[in-house]
Amino acid sequence: MTEITQATPAQLRDGLTSGEVLLVDVREPNEYAFERIHGALLYPLSTFDPKAIPGGGRRLVVQCAGGVRSMRAAQALVAAGHTNVVNLEGGINAWKAAGLPLIRIDPATGQVIERGTL
Repeated sequence: MTEITQATPAQLRDGLTSGEVLLVDVREPNEYAFERIHGALLYPLSTFDPKAIPGGGRRLVVQCAGGVRSMRAAQALVAAGHTNVVNLEGGINAWKAAGLPLIRIDPATGQVIERGTL
């Protein structure tokens, strides 16, 4: 099987900014609703279908909370014939730790809070 490469949060940010990356978030809907990376498309691992993921020639970066679920999804994508598949090392937790832009919901008020932009 093809080896899945890892991307750092900074590499993902650069790819999103340049439009070279399609970001696939495989967390569950409640996790995605609470906080997400700008531009991430939700395809939960619990219902994940690699054939439903658009290719479009862009690099596919798969992301979850810490990198474990996204690696499973990345392996499924490669097994289904997708190429240029990358796992976000450390998931959204690493993204947050790097201080990168994030959309989140304040649970006390329901207000959308954007931390920076890409």
